[in-house]
Amino acid sequence: MFLHDAVIIGGGPAGLTAGIYLCRAGFDAVLVDRSPVLGGQMNLTEKIENYPGYLSISGPELAKKMEVQAKKLGLKIVTAEVTKVKLTQRNEKVIETNMGEVKGLTVIVASGSEPKKLGVKGEKEFLGRGVSYCATCDGPFFKNKEVAVVGGGDAAVTEALFLTKIAKKVLLIHRRNELKAQKVLREKALQNKKIQFIWNTAVKEIIGNGEVRGIVVKNLKNNVEKIIGVDALFIYIGRVPNTGFIDVKKDEKGFILTDKYLRTSEPGIFAAGDCRSASAGQISSAVGDGALAAFSVQSCLEGIDKEMPYVSCKAMADCFL
Repeated sequence: MFLHDAVIIGGGPAGLTAGIYLCRAGFDAVLVDRSPVLGGQMNLTEKIENYPGYLSISGPELAKKMEVQAKKLGLKIVTAEVTKVKLTQRNEKVIETNMGEVKGLTVIVASGSEPKKLGVKGEKEFLGRGVSYCATCDGPFFKNKEVAVVGGGDAAVTEALFLTKIAKKVLLIHRRNELKAQKVLREKALQNKKIQFIWNTAVKEIIGNGEVRGIVVKNLKNNVEKIIGVDALFIYIGRVPNTGFIDVKKDEKGFILTDKYLRTSEPGIFAAGDCRSASAGQISSAVGDGALAAFSVQSCLEGIDKEMPYVSCKAMADCFL
């Protein structure tokens, strides 16, 4: 089986950027993604207006530009779902997929994460048409509109505060009677006159006609349901990392732990983008991760004896000194 210099798992902005940098540096890199349409979460965003260099660009268009650039530079693409990453006694990495095995000296895990879904009627149908998981990305499209945020943690409260700078009114819907967010965020939100809190309440359905026009909510104490008119619903009930296929150190939520050079607990395995603990969750930050991971892989590979490519990159901890 052919042994690649680097195997990149995930075809979002982090993975594509890593591929671009590695191929430009002359390394043999292959990217594995379960979808034939590369770009990850970018493909779910109708308009992107916070990516440097573009006043406005559609998510699919930006994704395609990255893919075309990576392929022109020689990045190999394999469409398959990764099921497991194994380390051999020769310290090679074997990536098992539903289409066979791919082998590499190093691995960059850039498999991303997915927002937790409410699982209610209308959520899928109105995605990109009022349903969003990113206020920073989509909030500006609802200037002077009434919007709702679901959740009570740091992310939900932070994004609700962000939306008050744009929307006319922000409803913050939470299943409990108090916020879980850190104290400083709670205090800011409770003092913000643009935020209206709806406690002990769950969203049961999202309704509209082509675009979101309202939500059906249920009070969890008295079971009373009602319809609330809103123009958008931002969902922040957590994220789920796509990291179940690899055994490295992770945080309590399953996100991969890395050092400042994006090295994981296993030599020769790196992580970049939204699958990584402490990721900013933005396209630009994922691109930065991808570039740094590529540099780290390059430093690792250049420390390997070319006559014995299976030798452990034992100097990983020192290769940046």
